[in-house]
Amino acid sequence: MAQMGRPRVFDRQQAIEQAMHLFWEQGYETTSLSQLKAQIGGGISAPSFYAAFGSKEALFEEAVQCYLESYARVTDGLWDDAIPPREAVELTLRRSTKMQCESGHPKGCMVALGTMSASKPEHAHITKPLTVSRARTHAGFVRCVERGIASGELQEGTNAQALGTAFSSFLLGVSISARDGVKLSAFNASIAELMKLWDAACHERH
Repeated sequence: MAQMGRPRVFDRQQAIEQAMHLFWEQGYETTSLSQLKAQIGGGISAPSFYAAFGSKEALFEEAVQCYLESYARVTDGLWDDAIPPREAVELTLRRSTKMQCESGHPKGCMVALGTMSASKPEHAHITKPLTVSRARTHAGFVRCVERGIASGELQEGTNAQALGTAFSSFLLGVSISARDGVKLSAFNASIAELMKLWDAACHERH
């Protein structure tokens, strides 16, 4: 008589990562519980889903945290003072753009796409971590420009907010363009042009 196989073990972390991909692709409001259960797989029942995650909102919060602790770390260089400011800016632009164009996960950035993930006012609190992350990235770009000014690399009158906004806005735009099929090579060429804004603000070297 054939022996019964062991029950499939539920991998909670894997389930969170699978849910993260679905939320990343579709956003919070568009993603249904039935889609989440299908994505997680294993024939998880509604009671088991609620026992494991509590609610769709709670699962989204865990999925966001998973993203922030992994893919979103491509912007960490903005806060590393060991990296020269110009290099930190360009490295972040290229790392983030490369990640957003990679296969194996949805195109674009979950943090950037979070602006459309939950558009209803009553859901604003759900995407707050994504809003905070966007603000942090913008602040990181501004900080790099301020470092450049403080070191004398950039002219004293350089508008740090304006230049930082140009860099952060580019990354936000990459998310939409990547979904429209723009290739990494095109983005990299654009980054080379964008960095000329930094070079234009540099002190002349004699």
